[in-house]
Amino acid sequence: MENLNLIDTFSEFKELKNIDRPTMMTVLEDVFRNLLLKKYGTDENFDVIINIDKGDFEIWRNREVVEDSDFNDANLQIPLSAAKKIDKDYEVGEEVTDEVKLLDFGRRAILALRQNLTNRILDLEKNNIYIKYKDKIGDIVTGEIYQVWKKEILVLDDENNELILPKTEQIPSDFFRKGDSIRAVVVRVEMKNNNPLIILSRTSPVFLERLFELEVPEIFDGLITIKKIVRIPGERAKVAVESYDERIDPVGACVGMKGSRIHGIVRELKNENIDVINFTNNTQLFIQRSLSPAKIISIKLNQEEKRADVYLLPEEVSLAIGKGGLNIKLASQLTGYEIDVYRETIEEDDEDVNIDEFTDEIESWVIDALKAIGCDTAKSVLELTREDLIKRTDLEEETIDEVIRIFKAEFE
Repeated sequence: MENLNLIDTFSEFKELKNIDRPTMMTVLEDVFRNLLLKKYGTDENFDVIINIDKGDFEIWRNREVVEDSDFNDANLQIPLSAAKKIDKDYEVGEEVTDEVKLLDFGRRAILALRQNLTNRILDLEKNNIYIKYKDKIGDIVTGEIYQVWKKEILVLDDENNELILPKTEQIPSDFFRKGDSIRAVVVRVEMKNNNPLIILSRTSPVFLERLFELEVPEIFDGLITIKKIVRIPGERAKVAVESYDERIDPVGACVGMKGSRIHGIVRELKNENIDVINFTNNTQLFIQRSLSPAKIISIKLNQEEKRADVYLLPEEVSLAIGKGGLNIKLASQLTGYEIDVYRETIEEDDEDVNIDEFTDEIESWVIDALKAIGCDTAKSVLELTREDLIKRTDLEEETIDEVIRIFKAEFE
């Protein structure tokens, strides 16, 4: 019965934890030999036979036949008189093999053996999980939300292994409930208190890179390479791509027909705005592309300080900076240059500026008053005399003087 219980213990773990046959046989034999060492002081004269298919095992002891007068070690020797009771043909110097029953070790030893076996299998499984996920660092895994806590989420994979998604590795707009399916990338694996700790991330640039590999076959096949990714999770990301085949447009391939490929990635990232940029070794061109959708007039580079002064039309400045400064911040991270933007002064007489571009200097109600008299551009305002402006807009003299000053400064 005890024999059966031990094999049941082994079978249970083998089925649940998927431990391979050679490893399990090694563990079983090692556990039994430790028991033999404790009881007999040596295991060299024992044969441990394990039959996994039948769920059984046997322990056989080999002893040398000696004269009764020379008998002094019951473990290694058997007196001739005792050997002849087994088989009358035994002679001195021969070897007698007999089976050792597990019950002979005593109930306490059997319980200790079973516990030892259980612990060894658990340790082995923990190590297997550690090795398995160590090889998966940088790969996307899919799991099910098992528990949601304030600082982290517990995720179970398809083998019920526990994975951790910390709050710091979640997209700010992520919201999960127990039972939800989730995708994330493995970023770190370590042993903590003899237990494997597998950390996932949805904010890592690697997660976005793997999503592109899943959605864009050309990237998976190596025809298009992702050179660099920078992102502010849940807000905006910039991805620089390069094609090794001149016939392939890397940006078009990543975006897909009518955005079909990139839309799946955007949904996964909770509507994160993704800019796909064609990589180039031309620094000025790369900076220009990284500030898309803003259109740039000129760029002055300081290679030593890694700084770039970018000049744009007034209406393009806000596009270059982006909401909350995200566009210029990501462009700097992508190119490796500290970028400063400047409004390009307009010198040519045939150039004009819409008065809406001066909202940072002139109150909106003043601009509305100028529009009401048909002045939509800076030059259209300057073409009128000071007195005409005061009379037609009904604005204060000081206000009109300030407006004229601002508009004249734009063309100086």
